[in-house]
Amino acid sequence: QVQLVESGGGLVQPGGSLRLSCTASGIRISLRNMAWYRQTPGNQRELIADIPSGGTATYGDSVRGRFTISRDNAKNTVFLQMSSLKYEDTAVYYCNAKHVLFTNDELWGQGTQVTVSS
Repeated sequence: QVQLVESGGGLVQPGGSLRLSCTASGIRISLRNMAWYRQTPGNQRELIADIPSGGTATYGDSVRGRFTISRDNAKNTVFLQMSSLKYEDTAVYYCNAKHVLFTNDELWGQGTQVTVSS
């Protein structure tokens, strides 16, 4: 079965940290550009970090310096290490995998909720 499964979300206090994981099955992420998006109610999904296959990670302004995206192709998993979390980081976080050649070949995970609250 071809799918992306996110995990690691939850409730965290402001200033805390979480690590999200996204594990792929049925595909090889080595052939994919991987990314994390987030979405809050009533808003569009926001690209917050991406890591191309063999490339350098880039970050959105809202998370740069606090979040780190990484990938382990051998484990078919991409990670998002989130630090210094703020209330405004509360959202559903989604993993995205886009084929490096066939860009219409794109997968989304089901999302994982991150709530930053005291």
